[in-house]
Amino acid sequence: MLSVTEHKDIEFSSDLIRQFDDIVTRYPEGKQKAGLLPILHLVQAEYGWVSPETMDKVAAYLSIQPIEVYEVATFYTMFFLRPQGKFVLEVCRTGPCCLVGAEKIMDHIENTLGVKEGEVTADGNFSWRGVECLAACGMAPVLQIGPGYTFYEKLTEQSVDQLIEDLKNKI
Repeated sequence: MLSVTEHKDIEFSSDLIRQFDDIVTRYPEGKQKAGLLPILHLVQAEYGWVSPETMDKVAAYLSIQPIEVYEVATFYTMFFLRPQGKFVLEVCRTGPCCLVGAEKIMDHIENTLGVKEGEVTADGNFSWRGVECLAACGMAPVLQIGPGYTFYEKLTEQSVDQLIEDLKNKI
């Protein structure tokens, strides 16, 4: 992953451009903007987040206005607009999950990792955030871990501790 300063004057690799080209060919002539979502996913997979510089480059590649890219990237919560940890713990914070302890789980994650929502641990390995519905109300509280989006249900403080420990052992 690149830090904030390393995103300045960024150039996409030829391999990434080839992937963009493949995506754009799936859409009718003049409708290249339809490839924006999958292209943003590729950019985030490559760099770990979607910076203003990369959004500008995507806009130039697609021959659209930068604001058109910003509108999409800021609308969808799956796109990170600042650097994240290697593992991003995303806790459902909607009503059903909160009724069975999601807020307690978020407080526990904050205390365990020592970072507030949206921050990254000093070692760069973890960040966390509350997200909207993860569609598992019957198994609440739940979280998913990006970038692979592994899903965990019926969380307890103990299961979260074990999960974090397991992730640390993968590093």
